[in-house]
Amino acid sequence: MMQLALDAEALYQQLCGQVAALVQRSGIDAVGLVGIWSGGVWLAERLQKDLGLPGSAGSLSITLHRDDYAERGLGSTQGATRLPFEVDGRHIILVDDVLYTGRTIRASLNELFDFGRPARVSLAVLVDRGGRELPVEAQCCAARLSLPASQRLSLARSEQGRLAFAVEGV
Repeated sequence: MMQLALDAEALYQQLCGQVAALVQRSGIDAVGLVGIWSGGVWLAERLQKDLGLPGSAGSLSITLHRDDYAERGLGSTQGATRLPFEVDGRHIILVDDVLYTGRTIRASLNELFDFGRPARVSLAVLVDRGGRELPVEAQCCAARLSLPASQRLSLARSEQGRLAFAVEGV
């Protein structure tokens, strides 16, 4: 695994400012942050705290909505979906670490809509690496980069909560 020269902490600060602007436009009480398991959950929880939003961020497990479910199965690393607020009529800010093909976002929307009908859904990601297979676009994005399809960009979190990126593959 090789370290990438992206400063995940600096990118997080940029993303935090962009998400703060989204929250400001919608109003604190009208917004719900929801992270996609696992990197998106780390980011959503930290954003919730750093932006001083009331309550706690939600988390989505997309296991049952994945289009590769037959190949991957249930897996053991996925947390359960937890939405500590009413979804209906709320502006949901869906948070993930890396946007690539758009398939994870599609699965996340399916899971989210199982719990209600939001007024609006916005997407906030730390990094958009291109390579889209579905018409998905992030409203908040701290960085855009291009990687070969053979490489995977992963967000890691230390025990102290610091974020870092790693590239796996050739």
